[in-house]
Amino acid sequence: MRMVPTLSRSQARRIAVRAQALEAERPADVLDVVRRLTFIKVDPVSAVAPSADVVLWSRLGEAYDPADLTRALEVDRTLFELDLMIRPMEDLPLFRPIMRAAPAYERTRDWLAANATFRGDVLVRLSAEGPLPATEIPDTSAVPWSSTGWTNDRNVQRMLELLGDRGELAVAGRRDGARLWDLAERVYPAAPAALTDDDLDDDAAYRRRNERRLASLGILREGRGSSSPGEPIDTRGIGEPVQVEGLRGTWRVDPEALARVDEPLAPRTALLSPLDRLVFDRRRLGELWGVEYVLEMYKPRDQRRWGYWAMPILHGDRLVGKVDATADREAGALRVDAIHEDEPFTREVVEAVFGELDSLAAWLGLEVAGRAVGLG
Repeated sequence: MRMVPTLSRSQARRIAVRAQALEAERPADVLDVVRRLTFIKVDPVSAVAPSADVVLWSRLGEAYDPADLTRALEVDRTLFELDLMIRPMEDLPLFRPIMRAAPAYERTRDWLAANATFRGDVLVRLSAEGPLPATEIPDTSAVPWSSTGWTNDRNVQRMLELLGDRGELAVAGRRDGARLWDLAERVYPAAPAALTDDDLDDDAAYRRRNERRLASLGILREGRGSSSPGEPIDTRGIGEPVQVEGLRGTWRVDPEALARVDEPLAPRTALLSPLDRLVFDRRRLGELWGVEYVLEMYKPRDQRRWGYWAMPILHGDRLVGKVDATADREAGALRVDAIHEDEPFTREVVEAVFGELDSLAAWLGLEVAGRAVGLG
């Protein structure tokens, strides 16, 4: 029988950090980052900066300009947005089978059928005047969308998102944060090479999506779980099986990452978005790094331990603490309210953290305020 290798937790962490492009050698550009991460989640919260921009800054440093992301999405069309996630255009064929099968639920299919005229009105309006935001598209629904959540009676938004899921519409860009919708044929054909692999069947596309996700995270538990937003990652039968010292169960590692497991990591210090994929899977975070982290923006102020938008601190292959910071643009300041230690900071770590705060402030065009804040 084939022996399953056992990795130390440090080896597992190095695999994860390297897969997430967080070594000292930085990626080449925005497209390089998104290709390696497979996607970056779009989120409207901007305590420091929009999360997608923080993810890119943490990889590219002060050289990153948000205009580069806009250009890749809206002009070059090397990236596309689907389901609030920014992806490389060459991955589009991997989502064609999902688009062909959408919507997945009978209730949603019934709502679309009942609103066939509404759907036609939306397509005609965008064909003539697109790209447009949802606010400029009339609601001609015959049956309102019913939900116990925040989408209740948001008929235009729901129709646009469903037609986007089906590949009939696409996000052509954003205006003041709002999505601009257009016919998919006007957005996706800008990268014709991405559209030549429509022969991928459902099973092949599903496997490739999971292989790409495993490669972007390096190491995951075997099984089907929610290690990222959107579709759960299914690692069964892909990658290489390994054991992790001190942890039960089988893990799966990207083969290329496993081949480099003994290569030393080129370490650096990075401040991460709370939505960064390195820390998104809280169970993996606890098992491999031995730290606890919860996004506390939805908690009452007096129940927060770390802060509204506390940014995890990566130092080499360890998560050593969190920075509670807020961008106060009116005052021209990056306010540092607290720096929390998950392990005692050495002088080297303190200097590295302050260096990253200086870099973040410079990128934002602000000055650091609160440098004298105590650690703890």
